[in-house]
Amino acid sequence: MTSSNLAREAYSKILDMIIDGRLKPGEILQEAALGNLLDVSRTPVREAIKRIESEGLAELQGRFTRLRRVEPEEVEEIFFIRLSLEPDCANAASAVPPEALDEIEALTRAIMREGPGESDRQWHIDGKFHAMIADAAGNRTVAKVISDLHRRTCIFDHRVVPERFLKGCEEHLEIIDALRRNDTAAASEKMRDHLENARDAILKRLDGFQTVEEQDR
Repeated sequence: MTSSNLAREAYSKILDMIIDGRLKPGEILQEAALGNLLDVSRTPVREAIKRIESEGLAELQGRFTRLRRVEPEEVEEIFFIRLSLEPDCANAASAVPPEALDEIEALTRAIMREGPGESDRQWHIDGKFHAMIADAAGNRTVAKVISDLHRRTCIFDHRVVPERFLKGCEEHLEIIDALRRNDTAAASEKMRDHLENARDAILKRLDGFQTVEEQDR
């Protein structure tokens, strides 16, 4: 297995530990301890921890990387900004090349048919979809902001919010269809609905996390 695959596998396993509560907010992510637990060397664990930190799930405190809690208020703030930007991007995305729409539709239908599996495939396709529309709007700064915000909620994928997987894909296809018809107003409206649905599902899941934590006290 290549080093990048080992790092991806280590990331997936650490993420599972965060999701199921084996790793809790405030805990230090230690390369050696996690490497022993996962039976891998420190290098892929180090790469996995860097990715977790880049996604806002952990923060560097002195020499240590400490796991942080994703609060509902943070999710609200992220989606407030995305809702302020992405519907307008969809409304301005009349220049999406037909071949780009064909490609993202084929990827979306394939993952709906085959399932998300255990890789990051869903997240990458989702990111590609939102980046395509942001790029077509023609504002590189806005596109970068959207990409950064998208990364900060990547933990909430099919493993954490499974009910959103097929529904989210269907919403993507509806937006693609509107763009094919050059109905950017409909694409904008459907993008707003899509983001609101994603936000609400994440907040519901976070509420479930908090309920479990309260029961454990």
